[in-house]
Amino acid sequence: MAVLQFTLNGETSRVEYQEGMTLLDVLRERCGVRSVKNGCAPQGVCGCCTVLLDQRPVLACLKKPEHVAGRSVRTLEGLGEGERRLLARSFSEENAAQCGFCTPGIALRLHGLLERNPEPSLAQVRQALAGHLCRCTGYKSIERAAGRLAALRRDPSDSSSDSHARGAHAPGARGIGAQGIGASLPRYGAEAMALGEKPFVADLTRPGMLHGALVFGPHPRARLLSLDGEAARRAPGVEAVLLARDIPGRRHTGLVVEDWPLMMEEGEMSRCVGDVVAVVVARTELEARRARDLVRCEWDPLPPVTDPLLASMPGSPLVHEGGNVLETCAFSRGDVEGALARSAEVVIMEFATQRVEHAFLEPECCLAEPRGRCLRVFSQGQGVHDDQRQIASLLALDPEEVEVELVSNGGAFGGKEDLSVQGHAALAAWLLQRPVRVALSREESLRLHPKRHPIRMRYEVGADREGRLMAARVRMVGDTGAYASVGGKVLERAAGHSCGPYRVEAVDVEARAVYTNNPPCGAMRGFGVNQAAFAMEGVMDELAWRLGIDRWEIRHRNVLRPGDRFATGQRMTESVRGLERCLEAVRPAYQRGPVAGIACGIKNTGIGNGVVDTGRVRIRVLQGGRLQIHTGFTEMGQGLFTVLRQVVHQECGVPVADMEVGTLSDPEVLCGMTTASRATALAGAAAGEAARKLAHDLEDASLEDLAGREYLGEFLCTITTAPGAPVEEPVTHMTFSYAAQVVEMEEGGGIRRVTAAHDVGRAINPASCVGQIEGALHMGLGYALSEDFPCTGGRPDSLLLKDCGVLRAAETPDFEVILVEEPDEIGGYGVKGVGEIGLVPTAAAVAGALRALDGRARTVLPMREDRARCLPRTTRTREEPAP
Repeated sequence: MAVLQFTLNGETSRVEYQEGMTLLDVLRERCGVRSVKNGCAPQGVCGCCTVLLDQRPVLACLKKPEHVAGRSVRTLEGLGEGERRLLARSFSEENAAQCGFCTPGIALRLHGLLERNPEPSLAQVRQALAGHLCRCTGYKSIERAAGRLAALRRDPSDSSSDSHARGAHAPGARGIGAQGIGASLPRYGAEAMALGEKPFVADLTRPGMLHGALVFGPHPRARLLSLDGEAARRAPGVEAVLLARDIPGRRHTGLVVEDWPLMMEEGEMSRCVGDVVAVVVARTELEARRARDLVRCEWDPLPPVTDPLLASMPGSPLVHEGGNVLETCAFSRGDVEGALARSAEVVIMEFATQRVEHAFLEPECCLAEPRGRCLRVFSQGQGVHDDQRQIASLLALDPEEVEVELVSNGGAFGGKEDLSVQGHAALAAWLLQRPVRVALSREESLRLHPKRHPIRMRYEVGADREGRLMAARVRMVGDTGAYASVGGKVLERAAGHSCGPYRVEAVDVEARAVYTNNPPCGAMRGFGVNQAAFAMEGVMDELAWRLGIDRWEIRHRNVLRPGDRFATGQRMTESVRGLERCLEAVRPAYQRGPVAGIACGIKNTGIGNGVVDTGRVRIRVLQGGRLQIHTGFTEMGQGLFTVLRQVVHQECGVPVADMEVGTLSDPEVLCGMTTASRATALAGAAAGEAARKLAHDLEDASLEDLAGREYLGEFLCTITTAPGAPVEEPVTHMTFSYAAQVVEMEEGGGIRRVTAAHDVGRAINPASCVGQIEGALHMGLGYALSEDFPCTGGRPDSLLLKDCGVLRAAETPDFEVILVEEPDEIGGYGVKGVGEIGLVPTAAAVAGALRALDGRARTVLPMREDRARCLPRTTRTREEPAP
């Protein structure tokens, strides 16, 4: 053990630490400082571990403990109470904390900036943020929080916002003093997030807690000949080395198809470089990670299967015994051949999109602890009930013997749907009867969880002389990688949305999800619709150019209207009028140019396609007149917990300050995966039903009188049918949300502004809606121009977060968000969806702007060669070098 003596938050500290620990490790594990987060250590890319070293911001993961000996380190915990209150207020009131994982580091950075420069310009704020990543907000609300903080530091009584940019029109929005539906209520727990007081799973500890480290196989396709963990078992601090044979129940997991082994067996073939062969459990995380390098494996490597087109051909080596085509979705209606023959213009185009990493800021982590005959699991996943089901199967337990609680979710975007370290932590805790925490490093996270699907698409689309669409023949092939995840459903969704928000007389669509030895692909924000939108909007631009029709006009002529059929044959209802309203809303931005691209979007809400959508909420009255609200859906930064409090207040009048909200795997609140904006629509409706029951009882009693009572609410959607089902009037989705976006560029290049009009049905919390859309626009721009996760021979080219292409604050142009509210007939309170639709049109709008600039169509993502001309260069803040 080494000894470090330094000043921490004004107090002299003397701590022992293991050789190999960083300052970040010392602060978190030896000093108990939890506001500094580990998002990418030791890569020094995300900024989550920012501290002030002698009043200068540095990244703790890049500092060795000896580098700070005798020096002063300050974290958020060491700021004065007045400054902490101003920071918390600024981030809360500007909705600048969504998942909250990156927020403490950013808050401390802004504090340091304003200490040096009390009135920074917007450019200076963006430069200060150059060392930080935020995947949720798109940085705009953070910039506004910086302006608010500067104003409050000048005058703490100032109730006005001195924000740099609002950029939002929110019909029906009320001030932050209101609490019901339509109010821009500050996010639940936002102040604690800003100060780093909200715990994530990696912040949890238990007496006697052990740590697990995963051992990965190095080959995308190889037979595991032998596995020897004896040397690791003898390593210092090691308590156990767990292998596949130690799993007492079913070894394979999966949301739809159970084809993903928790760990490989000897003699088995690996399918990707994310396959796990062992779990090393030790007293400390450092000891577990050191010991895992001692696990010895012998492999017989084989050539990997990496091309989905070749993989789907007869004779290709099998990734899975049942064949390489995971699932095919096909449907047709009308006479496609005849309609194409009658068309005045037929466009044939091929498109290709890339594999993308979610880059959520909180790497996967799970804590499991045995409690008598049961197991308690603290998860950051997107589906506590799916976690519960799969963990129970792994351990050969009844589901009621496993309780899964969502602690916090530091971003997900679909990447935390599949079971990952929850299974390994649960196995270790159950077998050893000790609390066990398993946390992934950033490299391991990039290696393990599924990505966005790369999809190749061929479109053949015909239109008459006025540009009205007549027929579409679409073929799609998606690389679903090594395991099913939800790959079949992603391609099903891409197929269903293949014609975008446009009416087409006749359609013929086929989409295949194909296994390869590439990293698995599954859910990611947009769920296959982004890929289809990029292609269909590219076709619309091509038709406009060929027919000499204005690009806004050709879209206006073809958008779906009441009674029109969606690609799957579903008839659109009156609420589709919001789509045309979105187009009208962005028309001024499109016309002011001088160079602009335009694209429209449609995205389902809920799962649909024949699956029952379920939302459940329980309200429990506690002593003292407080309410406890539970749901099975995950809060992952989208603001669900805030929405539920607003709905309950709307119905029964209880102040939101008297409500606490959480997510449990309780059967009373059984819900599915938190995806496709379904939580707000389904859980919101369920919360309203439960709250109305409470309101009825409050007519004759007080909350104190009702202490101990429970009120259940449930909302079921059972009306949907699968694509291609033999029914006269198919209803493939509960409802849809709509968008139109315009990307304005300067004549010499450079994106000036993105204007985004989104029909969200009803904005329960307008500020939260705007924040989600701004974050989605940021992600959509990255998808268009920079984000990629390339692989060669089944291996990722890089496991560095900096190489994923996530845009920084200074690279992000201005946004103008326009909320359109055309209430839906089905979803709770008329809501449609906002989380996923936000980036559906973005890449296509960028491509359209570039074509308007130089006349060249773009058909491949990302458009890397155009990044420099579209976005300003950014310079990372240079951290203080080690002495």
